[in-house]
Amino acid sequence: MEKALKRSFPLFVIPTMAAFLIGFIVPFIMGLWLSFCEFVTIQDATFVGFKNYIRAFTDDNLFLSAFGFTALFAVTSLILINVIAFALAMALTKKLKGTNIFRTIFFMPNLIGGIVLGYIWKLIIDGVLAGFETALNLNATYGFWGLIILVCWQQIGYMMIIYIAGLQTIPGDLNEAAAIDGANGRQKLFRVTIPMMMPSITICTFLSVTNGFKLFDQNLALTAGEPARSTEMMALNIFNTFYGRVGFEGIGQAKAVIFFIIVVILGLVQLRITRTKEVQH
Repeated sequence: MEKALKRSFPLFVIPTMAAFLIGFIVPFIMGLWLSFCEFVTIQDATFVGFKNYIRAFTDDNLFLSAFGFTALFAVTSLILINVIAFALAMALTKKLKGTNIFRTIFFMPNLIGGIVLGYIWKLIIDGVLAGFETALNLNATYGFWGLIILVCWQQIGYMMIIYIAGLQTIPGDLNEAAAIDGANGRQKLFRVTIPMMMPSITICTFLSVTNGFKLFDQNLALTAGEPARSTEMMALNIFNTFYGRVGFEGIGQAKAVIFFIIVVILGLVQLRITRTKEVQH
């Protein structure tokens, strides 16, 4: 059996590797090359060095503004999503009736596409704001919190499932031993539960940070960057630069490379910080 698997190994690996090469590696290398070029189509690309990277920051302040807005959004959503998801996971791991139903209900929003959620929440929030004679695309503060509400509603259930899985791996005798030693609920939470939950926290914070920075479809549907592109996040700014301005394709590609580097660095830093706090058990 083992020999047969070794003989057929290339049959399974080669198609996967070919798909990964064609679908990811080649486009990534081409995109990196095009970030150093001026072009309208791939065939007329002309190498210009770091000109596109310089222009990404000097032609206007929108890219830096989008970075600031995205960073604020990512930090706020990171805190709210994980705190609420962790609290729900704690509540739904108690021996209460109907917990499976509630888990399903909280998880369901994650199954809906982001662009659809954006338009649904736009109708809901604009309907409420109409009573105050304003709208999401008229007020940057409302636009920001509208995005926060939408993303929290969509992602909390998913993170909750990860936290529930983590809570279920904690040995029950640890909490029993802590109780015998006289630990109260708060002490058990911070001295036992959270340290033992660090692997789940690592996963959830990583997903929250990267999802917060990569957000595009919800931003496009809910606010489209309005008013005056003040709620435009980095992914939407890159899209608007690449497809919305003739002659700016190279600049849009340079912004995409910068965006990729930022997300990778933040993700690696976050993983390193949280993994150092994980308890080996």
